[in-house]
Amino acid sequence: MNTVVDTALIQSLDSAHFLHPFTDFKDLSSRGARVITRAEGIYVWDSEGKKILDAMSGLWCVNVGYGRKALADAAHQQMMTLPYYNSFFQTTNVPAVQLAAKLASLAPTVGDRSFQHVFYSSSGSESNDSNVRMVRRYWDLLGQPQRKVIISRHNAYHGSTMAGASLGGMSGMHAQGDLPIPNITHIEQPYFFENGKPGETADEFGVRAAGWLEEKILAVGPNKVAAFIAEPVQGAGGVIIPPATYWPEIQRIVDKYGILLISDEVICAFGRLGHWFGYEKFGYKPDLVTFAKAVTSGYIPLGGVMVGNRVAKVLIEQGGEFNHGYTYSGHPVACAVALANIGIMEQEQLPQKVHGEIGSYFAQRYAELNDHPLVGLAETCGFVGGLVLVKNKKTKERFKDDDGVGMVCRGHCFGNGLIMRAVGDRMIIAPPLVMTRSDIDEMMRLIYLALDLTQRDLKARGLL
Repeated sequence: MNTVVDTALIQSLDSAHFLHPFTDFKDLSSRGARVITRAEGIYVWDSEGKKILDAMSGLWCVNVGYGRKALADAAHQQMMTLPYYNSFFQTTNVPAVQLAAKLASLAPTVGDRSFQHVFYSSSGSESNDSNVRMVRRYWDLLGQPQRKVIISRHNAYHGSTMAGASLGGMSGMHAQGDLPIPNITHIEQPYFFENGKPGETADEFGVRAAGWLEEKILAVGPNKVAAFIAEPVQGAGGVIIPPATYWPEIQRIVDKYGILLISDEVICAFGRLGHWFGYEKFGYKPDLVTFAKAVTSGYIPLGGVMVGNRVAKVLIEQGGEFNHGYTYSGHPVACAVALANIGIMEQEQLPQKVHGEIGSYFAQRYAELNDHPLVGLAETCGFVGGLVLVKNKKTKERFKDDDGVGMVCRGHCFGNGLIMRAVGDRMIIAPPLVMTRSDIDEMMRLIYLALDLTQRDLKARGLL
């Protein structure tokens, strides 16, 4: 039964008092925010009683679906036992320790890289700020303080704090606040559909795209580069899936120049790509792994960094005090919920299902979108999917940015009971990992409906 809410009142209070993230405040004030009141399984309901299939898992995070009583019970029990204590002053708490050990057991060893240590935060943004501090501390302790430059990619997303937004490669964020901060630079993203040359294969492009890292290292100076940070699959940038040759070549380059590799898995970890961590799928060897979001399925804020053995060894054995941390580092309630959440994923074998039959079915159904007249390319990786809307399938002619085709499609998605995100002319999804075949069929029906309605509108506007 839906919660009774006075929509107009909540919208009025929202407009008067709540400044939303990544929002044009004036525009939202003029239209009123959609009020979400409850959720269950893969659906959310708004204050008008409309049922909406959440194909974005909240914000890439509700992997086990909504309404999990076990997670609420874990939070309640921990709140009644120890609701909070800090991790400063040489103190610890049981859930934080247990979760660190659990995460270490889940993170696979690749080559000579293993993960036995965790540094906690409350979000992915904070975690990537911690990465900047940790990477530079590592090189300072090794007597190479000139190694400060961190290389990232254009159109990457690594958070919205000063360091996180700087690491990210989104021009709209850099245009506000004098970003990026010093000693952070960027290379082009491995987006074959947009950046591939005529006649070039995806594998050839993957090697060429990775080569942009080596070019940047040489331009900056190898003795000044501290690390390269990247998402296994770029999420907020539009689900940009790199060719199979990309990550092996990136690994060769970072090994050649001895720089650290940071895998930002705020989206890609905890079963999203069919593995506990995304680096396992692509077979590379990171030194630091950023996590957040699905570690608690979004039920409560928690983030952190998996610290690889070669970095941890230096920090511990050569360190002294590391002057960095947060009030909520290792928050006992958040860690208790994370343990319960991981328990659900293990019991229901959600990463294995994404890796296996249900992931294959999702890939099969999503690939069918390639036959739609508006779709230039539809592709998946695990339980993320992206498609690009094009003006002409044969020539791959794109729409103009001012045409706003992604937002037209997004409007039809929401209007017909589906949450699908628009990133320019790309439409993206990241469904809850608990979806069944019938859930996927229903989601695909709604996607086709939105695409057909978008095509109708674009024809009416003379854009097709």
